[in-house]
Amino acid sequence: MSNALQADKSATGVRRLFKGSPVLCDGAMGTMLYARGVFINRCYDELNLTQPETVRAIHEEYLQAGAEVIETNTFGANAYRLEHFGLRDKVAQINTAGVRLARECVNQIREKQAAEAFVAGAIGPLGVRLEPLGKVGLDEARAAFAEQIAALVEGGPGFGADLLSIETMTSLAEAEQAVAAARAIAPDLPVIVMVTVDEEGNCLDGTSAEVAAERLTATGADAIGCNCSAGPATVLSVIERMRPLTSLPLAAMPNAGIPRAVEGRTIYLTSPEYMASFTRKLVKAGASIVGGCCGTTPSYTRAMKSALRAMDAMDTGAQVIERRTEQHTENKIAPPPLAQRSKIGAMVAAGEFVSMVEIVPPKGIDCSKEIEGAAALHKLGVHAINVPDSPRASARMSAQSLCVQIQQNVGIETILHYTCRDRNVLSIQSDLIGASSIGLKNILCLTGDPPKLGNYPDATAVFDVDAIGLVNIVRNLNYGLDIGKNSIGASTGFTISVAANPGVPDIDQEVRRFAYKVEAGAEFAITQPVFDLRVLEEFLRRIESFRIPVIAGIWPLTSFRNAEFMKNDLRVSMPDEIMARMAAVSSPEAARAEGVKIAQEMLAESRPMVQGVQVSAPFGKYAAAAQVLGLIEGGA
Repeated sequence: MSNALQADKSATGVRRLFKGSPVLCDGAMGTMLYARGVFINRCYDELNLTQPETVRAIHEEYLQAGAEVIETNTFGANAYRLEHFGLRDKVAQINTAGVRLARECVNQIREKQAAEAFVAGAIGPLGVRLEPLGKVGLDEARAAFAEQIAALVEGGPGFGADLLSIETMTSLAEAEQAVAAARAIAPDLPVIVMVTVDEEGNCLDGTSAEVAAERLTATGADAIGCNCSAGPATVLSVIERMRPLTSLPLAAMPNAGIPRAVEGRTIYLTSPEYMASFTRKLVKAGASIVGGCCGTTPSYTRAMKSALRAMDAMDTGAQVIERRTEQHTENKIAPPPLAQRSKIGAMVAAGEFVSMVEIVPPKGIDCSKEIEGAAALHKLGVHAINVPDSPRASARMSAQSLCVQIQQNVGIETILHYTCRDRNVLSIQSDLIGASSIGLKNILCLTGDPPKLGNYPDATAVFDVDAIGLVNIVRNLNYGLDIGKNSIGASTGFTISVAANPGVPDIDQEVRRFAYKVEAGAEFAITQPVFDLRVLEEFLRRIESFRIPVIAGIWPLTSFRNAEFMKNDLRVSMPDEIMARMAAVSSPEAARAEGVKIAQEMLAESRPMVQGVQVSAPFGKYAAAAQVLGLIEGGA
């Protein structure tokens, strides 16, 4: 492609970023450089000159992960910040080098993969206080921004930056000067301007998100928004507050949560999967330009890309559904009443108290121990066996396989845990149709543990949908329809259950998600292990207006260390009294006995509040589970 043609295509193509489908930008540059061993006392922008291959490699990783826009490594390449490193005279060199590196990567992916991508010139705050709080005048600030922008756009469309990203602005006065400089230097170049906010969602100069939206719109920018800040949830709240006050496209680029210092290293604890879930929320709230900031890496970009693809597929499906509503209406099949779908469905529908025991699949091909355990529990009167789907993201026998073998060899009903982690929407539908055809009738819909928790932390997660989306898919299948509203011939007839975590720190979010699950079609719920009855009571009170039958999770602790793991690693609400009881025992046998006793107390006290219990069998201790249920006496 000739330079002239490429420049023309770049100039016209970039405008589509500000209308139509959501656009994905890259993530953090500083985080990636730090991970490669570049000390934080270095001038990261200067690496465009001294370590260009390092910068280029990071750009390439983001493009390979699916980013449509990559930002130049020039966030701090203004006169005031560079002066701290003795580089005041290299503003032009550093910025033009930053654009050149990004441009080379964009051109390369265009040629090799025929993929469209664009270069955004990154412009951060000056790092000085402006008048009236500081010594730098507004005109001086505008001049500094103009100097940097002139270098970023040198050469024009196709050579300089395709657009400008003015970001992490701590004050509106400074943001306004940056946009004014951009409009003076490159009046035709698209400009995004984003503020950063505190945990309350207000700009760091005290301005509210609403006022920020109005003032940023008045600057003449092409898009406005919020980046960095205290993580995805905070940025989402800002986007929701800005949306009613501007007609401009909104940009949202949160960091990976609030960083934590761990053994001398700065760690961001928000996972790619969590960021992906908020990508969907940000788009639904009105953001059309999304990306990541501090702490995010190409793995976050990849997860966000997957989330956007899933949304696009669902939107396409929705359009198809809308167009085909009339011709497919007759294919909808009413599922059997809950009482007729399974034994568990009948018990739930009748209000009977249900007892379940969780049996974890083995890590190998031999499941004889699990089948023997299920048989013993069946003889003792347990109503169903719950089978987790690779819990803690570990590689185990498929839950579907173990469910089938238990039902065929024992005759007890199973509840298949099904997660969204490992499958796209096509695989989900295929699996579930197959599960129904071989006699599995009870499904627990879960989002799934992220791979980073398991044996293979580098494994790729899918998460086309979360648990709420999965409930919608299963409900459609129960009506004999796939997600495109095409007939599958008959109802799958599943009973649909979901998980609930009464002890989660953000209980408001948990209650909101639970309400969405009920609205999507959940028919009963199973909680995470309960050790604090006050937490369970409060959760049940919060869901009164959309209550469905709730099965309480019960876990017989096996040791003080097991209690510590539940409390600290799994974030289960664990009262100090229980921790003290487990710490006071004198032997492993006494610890297991005390754990069973605590579980029995939890069962007895929660029984009047719930419609059943699911008892776990930690480390394959099926006798302990039976003892908790009062089906046998003696040790675990």
